Amino acid sequence: MALLEKQQKGEEEMGIALSVEKMSIEEKFQTMETIWDDLCKKADSISSPPWHEKVLNDRENAISNGEDVFIDLHSAKKNIEKSLYF
Repeated sequence: MALLEKQQKGEEEMGIALSVEKMSIEEKFQTMETIWDDLCKKADSISSPPWHEKVLNDRENAISNGEDVFIDLHSAKKNIEKSLYF
């Protein structure tokens, strides 16, 4: 069953309707992967929002100044889990 359906009014296309509530977890992941793959194909034509450069610069400066540190992915996941469940 296709959960991404084009809604049409007469001959005029109205967009895409997502029945997210009806999707299984697997279908949601598949949909996200499809969207991500499409965005990756168009990465060169997608501009970052203006605020993004400032955030990246602020984070880089925090690392350089010793105000912040990088952590490995495993530790980051554990920190997120702790903040969500405890």
